[in-house]
Amino acid sequence: MSNTVVAPQARGLSAVRFALVDSWVVAKRDLIHWLREPVRVFANLAYPIISVLIFGLVFGSAMNVFGGGDYIEFLMPGMFGQTIAFGVGTTLMMVSMDADRGVTDRFRASPMSQTGVVAGRSIADLVNSSLELLVLALCGLVIGWSFHDGFMNAMLAFALFLWLRFSLVWIGIYLGLLVKPEAAQASWMFLFPLTMFANTFVSPELMPGWLRAVSEWNPLSSTVAAARELFGNPGVGGDSWAAQNSLLLAVLWPAVFVAIFWPLSVLKYRNLSR
Repeated sequence: MSNTVVAPQARGLSAVRFALVDSWVVAKRDLIHWLREPVRVFANLAYPIISVLIFGLVFGSAMNVFGGGDYIEFLMPGMFGQTIAFGVGTTLMMVSMDADRGVTDRFRASPMSQTGVVAGRSIADLVNSSLELLVLALCGLVIGWSFHDGFMNAMLAFALFLWLRFSLVWIGIYLGLLVKPEAAQASWMFLFPLTMFANTFVSPELMPGWLRAVSEWNPLSSTVAAARELFGNPGVGGDSWAAQNSLLLAVLWPAVFVAIFWPLSVLKYRNLSR
């Protein structure tokens, strides 16, 4: 009796299909858990709305935009960026809790794709992020924000925000597999400065020299600046290389993060021991 030989190409296709199916299974599990916690859903959606109202309507009248322009329109891309960055803390916490409670070990003991398990988390996170951006955009439209350079450019700007979120999620997954939940809670003390030492709320041109350099080379600033340009909102400009090439950096920074932390996350998952 002859042995059946499976072509390498067929094995490769089966592995890819296996990873995709497992990615969706894990993503669906995370989304179901998300929907079963309405309080957390409400908090995730309410925080950016409250922030827009506070910064836009309360502090907005006292804020200036370098080069002129409406502060609400300057603010909204920054709020999109801050919301994207803050979501990584939730990812870090959820991954760390799953690992600490033994959920990740059960995944590893099951016949599941190792890449699919960690990729599923990123898919669920992108779905949540898309909803957060939608709610925040509707809130911005209500209080006076608008995009002026066409629908397709606006969609490209939102795609850049999701691209940044996708890359940051892999950092969150890797760190979540690395630290305990208690340490994961401390991530907020690092995320807050990341979003403030940027062009999110204040033009870098109005900052001290050293802080301006930090702000302009902040990966979040690149995405926010590129989004402002695509939206046709004020606050675009600057004489530094980073400021003049924000669209290029908005693509390259996340690509670097994905290239580094995707394989690190998969490797850490394979060698996880708690």
